[in-house]
Amino acid sequence: MADPAEQLLNLLDIEQLEVDLFRGVGAGGETTMRIFGGHVIAQALMAAYRTVPDRVCHSLHAYFIRPGDPKIPVVYAVDRARDGGSFTTRRVVAIQHGKQILNLSASFHDGEEGWSHQHPMPAVPGPEGLPTQAELRAPLAEKLKEKHRPDFLRPRPIEIREVTPQDLFAPKVLDDRNDLWFRMEAARGQSEMMQHCLLAYASDMQLLGSSLRPHALSWLTGGVLTASLDHAMWFHAPIRFENWHLYSLDSPFSGGGRGFNRGTIYTEDGQLVASVAQEGLVRRFKPREERG
Repeated sequence: MADPAEQLLNLLDIEQLEVDLFRGVGAGGETTMRIFGGHVIAQALMAAYRTVPDRVCHSLHAYFIRPGDPKIPVVYAVDRARDGGSFTTRRVVAIQHGKQILNLSASFHDGEEGWSHQHPMPAVPGPEGLPTQAELRAPLAEKLKEKHRPDFLRPRPIEIREVTPQDLFAPKVLDDRNDLWFRMEAARGQSEMMQHCLLAYASDMQLLGSSLRPHALSWLTGGVLTASLDHAMWFHAPIRFENWHLYSLDSPFSGGGRGFNRGTIYTEDGQLVASVAQEGLVRRFKPREERG
């Protein structure tokens, strides 16, 4: 079996087809059912980076338009919206089957001196001693249909340790606040561009789940349809994703079939390095007979 970290690094090494036109692998992300949202975001950001050789991304904003098909590649068309004195802007359209599956805008900055402040990192237990994702999932696998077990149990490139994990098969009403630690040891020695793309990939993990926790919902129990609608991310400081980072998540609001979720990402010593926001579809699943 191929090393999952090496697979992810290869997945982000997109192919250039023409000027401002790139192609990325569709398979090999978090699931075989459809392309993981962070997968498309990270590849789109990499496509934008390939046209900006001398500046660093400070923010991105993306809309998920259609589910991605993991059986075929994704084509990324980059529009060089602006090359300014301090900022560069790029727009990326991800295409499959001749249709857009994601639109992403990213802004890049030279970096400069300025006033600074940040909110303190939440006081939570460190990653040492917390169960790994594999340890949490192993006893649950027998409750899944056999065809879903390989996806559920296969090794992942991002190591995750949750502070207050939800029971996916018997969820309880929990606070929307959800803290986890994550890292990818294979990020060591990677470029700043790759570090940003890896963190963008990981930032889509468990974010939407924050809006399910207050309602004792889980994507494994049925009764709810979920999908990411958009995704925004701001990079505040250099990333070294081989080290542990705290991803502190919450969901200030849900309603109207949508859940709003936020995340702040800190280094282990408390520096705020990125912020994330996402709205997702949280819709009650109706059986076919009820839908008519």
